[in-house]
Formats: sequence, structure tokens, C-alpha cells
Amino acid sequence: MRRADIKRTTAETDISISLNLDGTGSSKIDTGCGFLNHMLTLFAKHGRFDLEVYCKGDIDVDYHHTTEDIAICLGKVFSECLGDKKGIVRYGDTTLPMDEALILSAIDISGRGEYYYSMNIPTQKVGDFDTELFEEFWRAFARDAGVTLHIRQISGTNTHHIIEGAFKSVARSLKKAVSIDEKYADEIPSTKGILE
Repeated sequence: MRRADIKRTTAETDISISLNLDGTGSSKIDTGCGFLNHMLTLFAKHGRFDLEVYCKGDIDVDYHHTTEDIAICLGKVFSECLGDKKGIVRYGDTTLPMDEALILSAIDISGRGEYYYSMNIPTQKVGDFDTELFEEFWRAFARDAGVTLHIRQISGTNTHHIIEGAFKSVARSLKKAVSIDEKYADEIPSTKGILE
């Protein structure tokens, strides 16, 4: 079973995450931020990942440290779950409609943490969540997971739909990329023989 746990404590956040890549989409999420809870619940459901996230952060300041530190931990736990990456498909992409919003995401589990972003989020907040943290989340995740991640907004004017569509799209792309190709279960999908 490809599962891992991580704990990380700093002066700003205290985080524990459990992840099972081969799950059913169940989740227990408590970040202190309702919107982020909702996005991580969607992420687990659409990726079919079993995910537990607990964070006690300095949300009396804002949600920045909580959001970025959760993404760092989520990236690290994804990487740990994948181990040497034998047998994975490696690549995944999804174009996802969310009402008027259309979002494309593409992933390469390359070992290189790169993030490419083309989004036009029309408002600065969803509830009390700063929408600029969306980009911070995925940049930190890509870096610490060691994946190349592209997220592109094709259309959309509703901030909630755009962000929700992106979380769903990335989850589905990741699910494809981490899937095991049984024909190549003992091979690392790289001519270098290593993904790092």
C-alpha cells in the first residue's frame, strides 16, 4: 500500500497529514480555514486519495502560513508515498468544466519541482480566504512533491468555480500520473532509470 504520514511543527503551524494514494476518496480535514477544508476535501474525493489533514496555525494573523505549510507537507507526503516511482504512469492531464469555468491541469512526476500558472482569478477573496494563496499553495506543493505542474484557466468568471475546478482538475491529473501501469510495474518510467 502506498501510504505515508508526516508531521511538521514550526513557530507558525503544527501540521499532521496522512495520505493513501490507493484509497477511496475519504477525508478528514481540519485546517482552521473553511474554504481550504472544502478544497482539500474535493481534492481527496476527485483523486480517490484517502487524506487526513490537521493544522493548528496562526490564522489570527492570516491564512498564508497555514496554506503554504499544508502544501509543503502534502507535497512531501506525496513524494514519500511514491518511493522510487516504479511502475507509475508518470504523466496525467485533465480538462475540467466547472459551470462556466474551464480548467486544464497537467502533471509530470519528473522529480523536478516546477510550477507553471496561467490564471485570471477575478476577486481577491473567497469568503475570508485570500485568492493569491491559491498560487502559493500549488507552487509549494509542486516544489516539495517534485512534480512539474501546469494549471491553465481556459475560461471562467466565478472565482469559486475557477479555484474549485483547479483543485478537482489537479486531483484527477495526479490520480492518473500516480496510477500503476501493471505492464511496467518493475520499471521506472525514465530513460535515465531514475526520477529525481
